[in-house]
Amino acid sequence: MIGHQIRALNNLIKRDIEHSELFQLGQSTGLHGWAIGWLYKNRDRDVFQRDFEEHFSIRRSTASNIISLMEKNGMIRRESVEYDARLKKLVLTEQALEFHRRIRQDIEAREKRLQKNISPEDLECFFKVAEQIKANLEEENV
Repeated sequence: MIGHQIRALNNLIKRDIEHSELFQLGQSTGLHGWAIGWLYKNRDRDVFQRDFEEHFSIRRSTASNIISLMEKNGMIRRESVEYDARLKKLVLTEQALEFHRRIRQDIEAREKRLQKNISPEDLECFFKVAEQIKANLEEENV
């Protein structure tokens, strides 16, 4: 059954992530990793809390708590912008940039292991089938 295979893969990947060095050191928190990745992708523009709330579809209070904790942990800082003294942009610290680099290395190594001994044609087929499964599920949930 497709669902069983996907759940089994999900469990194995989750277990693999939990055994990673970053996770073991307590440096990997799911949403913080996603937040750092998103802020990294948008580092060439000013990003504010409202952008963060919008992107992650979270309430202001939730975003504020996440940002405050990341600030406390030295991952981000809030900086004023010249054009509006009321606004504070979110900026990644050097510590966060290093964390992002380490996460990327971990992801790339895992991807390499996942793709080991799979031909490019089989990978293409896998992604095509996965996209069709997602489309089938989205069609049913509309």
